[in-house]
Parts: sequence; structure tokens; C-alpha cells
Amino acid sequence: MEYIKHIRSMVENEKVIMVVSGAMVFDRENRLLMQKRSDNKQWGLPGGFMDFGESVQDTAKREVYEETGLILKELKLFGIYSGPQYDKTFSNGDQVSPVLISFICKNYSGELIESNEESLQNKFYSIDDLPENIFTEHQMLIDDLLSKKQLPVIG
Repeated sequence: MEYIKHIRSMVENEKVIMVVSGAMVFDRENRLLMQKRSDNKQWGLPGGFMDFGESVQDTAKREVYEETGLILKELKLFGIYSGPQYDKTFSNGDQVSPVLISFICKNYSGELIESNEESLQNKFYSIDDLPENIFTEHQMLIDDLLSKKQLPVIG
């Protein structure tokens, strides 16, 4: 988060390229971990912005741990998404052109935190019975997962 504050202190709301990394985490019953986000009250996949000194794998692991309490082990690259179709402007006016890197993880430890500052609720769902109101960018990832595209997906 310090990186974002540093960049914004120089460019204010201007568009910047930001790297976002997260994971689709599956339990032993092949259910997908979903997070009801505190910032927009929508369901999504755990993940967030990269900090200085991190790899994309480190970012995914840190973000998932912060948001869910789970410690990810082996990560498999799911996809990389970039381009102007993903550009967004946040409610505070900050503009970003994200590069989204998504992983799949089926090997983790720790206890799932039901809620915290970033997550109103964390819960595993059957892929056939996901909650309503899924964050648009994350619905795209889930759609690609369900379509069984060849990995990694480049979007």
C-alpha cells in the first residue's frame, strides 16, 4: 500500500499501471473460496495490488493471507489480463490500468477467517452454486475457469 501512496503523491489521480495478483483457492471438496469485499460489498476472489520488493506470487500469497488467514503453498498460473478494456476509475478519482495475474491454489494451511477489515465474509462455495453479486472483473476469471480454456489464459 505504501507504493500506491507514493505514486499517488506524485501523480494524484492520473492513470497509472498497477499490478494486481490473487488466487482462486480450492478446498479438498473442490469448492472455490469467495470473499465478500468490505470496499464494495460484492463477492470476489482474494487478491490485491503488488508492493515494492514482491513477486506476483508473493503478492497473491500476502493478499490471500491478509484477507482470509490462509497460507498458500503451491501456486499454478491461471491467467494474465491486461489492456484498456480493464482500465477503471475508483470512486476517489484514481485511475488505473491494471495488469492482473491470477493463480490457482489447492494446497494451503491455516484457518479460514470468516471476516476482518477487508472481508465481510469468506466462504468456500461449490463452483455450481456461487453467490450472487460477483465483482465484474472476478466474474470474468470465473467464466474463463468454467470454460476450461487452456492455461494460462491470456486476456
